[in-house]
Amino acid sequence: MTGRDLLLVEDEDNLRTMLEAALRHSGFDVRPAATGREALAEVAEAEPDLIVLDVMLPDLDGFAVCQRLRSDGVRTPVLFLTARDSTEDKVRGLTLGGDDYLVKPFSLEELVARIEAILRRTDGEARSDARISCADLVMDDDAHLVTRGDVEVGLSPTEYNLLRYLLINQGRVLSKTQILDHVWQYDFGGDGSVVETYIGYLRKKLDRTDPRLIHTVRGVGYVLRLPRS
Repeated sequence: MTGRDLLLVEDEDNLRTMLEAALRHSGFDVRPAATGREALAEVAEAEPDLIVLDVMLPDLDGFAVCQRLRSDGVRTPVLFLTARDSTEDKVRGLTLGGDDYLVKPFSLEELVARIEAILRRTDGEARSDARISCADLVMDDDAHLVTRGDVEVGLSPTEYNLLRYLLINQGRVLSKTQILDHVWQYDFGGDGSVVETYIGYLRKKLDRTDPRLIHTVRGVGYVLRLPRS
């Protein structure tokens, strides 16, 4: 996968220069930025395909940058880079709308693999039928639009792909492992809590009105369907 536009946000000059060179060598077009505010300006101007975003920045930290982007309706995928490896920090980054979390130190091969995995899943899979529905929930792949009733629902790229996987498998109970394999496309450190977190996001956005569509099957997984009568 080459020719994709990346925004690389890293305040350490040497690391930023090294990563920029390595990513260009891997075929990506890279725009560098050193601060959170510079990153926000670059996103507005360049509309990159993905943002590689360091958490520890001198002005706005990476979490604040991601939160600002999501609140402004920007759905560009975000891969966090950080020295923080606690589960709490990982969940916080994902909660704010991040798509992945890579802990320093990391190999360049892993960074490229993570970037390509995110781009594959956010590109989505080609479908002959671009509209998928369940009750009054409709996903239009061509327009990249989700509605519940007559209301448009804004989703992050990962939320969108999770919902898509649930929709194309509606009525089928999916385990956390299946969801990790198909939505994240790699083993997320065996930590199924990320699935619980994103299921929670979808419920808050989609199941605020009846009928509830996302159901938990205890000890098995999750299923999207109409409630059983």
